[in-house]
Amino acid sequence: MTSSTDAAGPGPYARSGISLPIEAAAPATGAASEPVPIQPVALKLSKTALAQTVLIVLGTITFLYFARPVLLPIFLACVAGMTLKPLIRWSSYCHIPPAVSAAILLMVLVAGVVIGFTQFGRPALTWVKDAPQHMTELRQRVQKILPPGAPFSEAVTAVGNFGATEEEKKEEQKLTPTVQVKDNHSSTSIINWTGVFLAGLGETFVLLYLLLASGDMFLQKLVRVMPTLGDKKRAVEISHEIQQNISNYLFSLTLINLGLGVVVAGGLYFIGVPNAAMWGVFVAVMNFVPYFGPVAGIILLAAVGLLTFEASLLQALLAPAWYLLLHLLEANLITPALLGRRFTLNPVVIFVSLIFWTWLWGVPGALLSVPILVSIKVVSDRVPAMSHMSELLTS
Repeated sequence: MTSSTDAAGPGPYARSGISLPIEAAAPATGAASEPVPIQPVALKLSKTALAQTVLIVLGTITFLYFARPVLLPIFLACVAGMTLKPLIRWSSYCHIPPAVSAAILLMVLVAGVVIGFTQFGRPALTWVKDAPQHMTELRQRVQKILPPGAPFSEAVTAVGNFGATEEEKKEEQKLTPTVQVKDNHSSTSIINWTGVFLAGLGETFVLLYLLLASGDMFLQKLVRVMPTLGDKKRAVEISHEIQQNISNYLFSLTLINLGLGVVVAGGLYFIGVPNAAMWGVFVAVMNFVPYFGPVAGIILLAAVGLLTFEASLLQALLAPAWYLLLHLLEANLITPALLGRRFTLNPVVIFVSLIFWTWLWGVPGALLSVPILVSIKVVSDRVPAMSHMSELLTS
């Protein structure tokens, strides 16, 4: 009786006396070979990539925070340059050199800032100087409006002194240390802050002039360093679209806010609020900041109304009610009609971006939060690898 191997007959390797290796002779049924364990390796690589991403993000945030004295003028100048670039192009069509048109435009801007500061800065500084007195008057006014019950601090003091005799209360008052706040460094801090502000403003204006006077030099340099023709075209398209979108957005928003400030100031003037033009300018500037700006404007106008009209609560509430009505009309009718759906971003992303940039750079960061989102949205729409980011930013 012969075996199955013998029945199959000797193969060529058997005739030549060469024996096959065990791995080659093993059947390809999958039962004898064990799979390579690649899942732990992939999991380890994913954890490493996640850790590297987290470190890069934290490092970038730290760099942005500590480098804000240098980065803030650059970002402000770039956003202002993108906004004013169409005016420079229009002047070039009129055969005016970019350096000349940029100088004229900046002189007009500086003159407007100086005139606005001289006209509205003095009453604003006076109001800020008298802010402690205003807060005391406002507290008394609120206590008159809401008379029931004692203030919370008095209630807490009464609970703390519950059951104590008069002698114990007097002895406790003697032993309680008196804290005196000495404001020796206030003037120095104000001077230092003013110096830093003026230095940053000067750097922003100088850099803005250089960006406007140079024309499209940086875009030409960017196109030259791109490796392929497709990358060059994509860079030009992204740059032009970012400039166009930010310019249209800020120009439209500026016109809307100017109209809003004028109408609010006119209403406050007829109501009888002093320095109505100053509050109109304040409302127009604060309306550049989404969400927080209108809320701050309503709160401040409510305080101004309560301080101005002590006899009538209804008349005191007319100022914030007027601004609230105009803001609702502007936010729900005028702004969507002028801007359309090109700048329809996710409200949650706008709010998170506003909180992040305000924490990072303060008020300038709040003003830059939406232009930064618009730039990221344009880049995400043009780069296929960032399509998920574009879908996240769209409402």
